[in-house]
Amino acid sequence: MVKDRRQALGLTQRQLAEMLGVKGSHVAYLENGRRKPSLALLNRLADVLELSRWQLFLLAHPEAKSLLSTSAAPARPEDSAKAWQRFVNDRTLRARYCITRREIQALKHLSLLGYVLTELEFLAVLTLIRQPGDG
Repeated sequence: MVKDRRQALGLTQRQLAEMLGVKGSHVAYLENGRRKPSLALLNRLADVLELSRWQLFLLAHPEAKSLLSTSAAPARPEDSAKAWQRFVNDRTLRARYCITRREIQALKHLSLLGYVLTELEFLAVLTLIRQPGDG
């Protein structure tokens, strides 16, 4: 999807890399599936290539599809924002699952995509990103 869209826009890997603030080799790794974009890079990719953040996230993390809302329609932004606020303000939950500041930052970026609707879904994604052997 990334490669096809990049080519459709007439961009080289190096040009796209410059627009994203990464090395050309990183774009090649992303296109070949050898690396997964960070959520921040995923956001920039979506903006530059004018692609859906949701589709890019699921392309990079297909295993997350079953963990996120089964609704075909994206969440309303206010629902996602409320879920994020409930999650981040629940100190007991954060302590119980030993959620680090770095994980909070990653989940915050995910919340900006607008597709996580519940605290349970944030925990499911957290479990996913904690899995060993991500390569």
